[in-house]
Amino acid sequence: MLIERVGIIGGGLMGSGIAEVCAKVGADVIVHEISPEAAEAAMGRIDKSLARAVERGKLDEEAAAEIKGRITITTNFAEQADRQIVIEAATENEDLKKQIFADLDEVVTDQDAILASNTSSIPLTRLAAATKRPEHVVGMHFFNPVPVMALVELVTTVQTDPEVADRAQAFAESLGKTVVRAKDRAGFIVNMLLIPYMLAAVRMYEAGVASKEDIDTAMRLGANYPMGPLELADFVGIDTTKYVADVLYEEYKEPLYASPPLLSRMVEAGLLGKKTGRGFYTY
Repeated sequence: MLIERVGIIGGGLMGSGIAEVCAKVGADVIVHEISPEAAEAAMGRIDKSLARAVERGKLDEEAAAEIKGRITITTNFAEQADRQIVIEAATENEDLKKQIFADLDEVVTDQDAILASNTSSIPLTRLAAATKRPEHVVGMHFFNPVPVMALVELVTTVQTDPEVADRAQAFAESLGKTVVRAKDRAGFIVNMLLIPYMLAAVRMYEAGVASKEDIDTAMRLGANYPMGPLELADFVGIDTTKYVADVLYEEYKEPLYASPPLLSRMVEAGLLGKKTGRGFYTY
């Protein structure tokens, strides 16, 4: 079944990026935001991304206008009713996401619709349990920036209908993404491997083994990573990094997932990385 009507919950960095890539392939996209101000900010992010693509020669102005024309941003949750797939891209908070899935279960009228979450760490079974159709719930974890990053982690639960998973994979592939499949375990593939690496770098810096600049330079030049682990933590968000680490520690109870004290102090101080202008580095 061709998916032409896409809903997205949340127009932040991830949600606006997902909206853009869906609209690029011709889908009609409705993004839900919590306030007119948030809706305006979401459209601003999309405008900025499209303008950047035009500037770099990846789109012409006519194509950018057509993409934008396929995206509607609304504060009316009921407008998700006719969507064939809805991708939740709200803040990484389990209680919030559960409420969104409960609301979607009531609002989305198509019983074949896919209800997906862009969560980077939370087990999908917990979100699916908030609905009466857990067989239609999957994880579709995109990566930031969505228009650039090629990967989607497709996460299925023990209740996910295999046909629903196949449809979700086909949809992600239609967006030009490469899909990897993971079982429903906290952190999936990428964050199960990435978070311990980032936390180890925080501990190394906290212990005074090396400066933050030298840690990041070492991993960029020694391991050929595009950015160092502390730069990456700033980019992801110090609060998000800590939240994901806490979810992983709760799931596995392994020390490598335990958040270092420095990370906790930074969150408490509001030093959340690039989005607040200061984290390990100043922006």
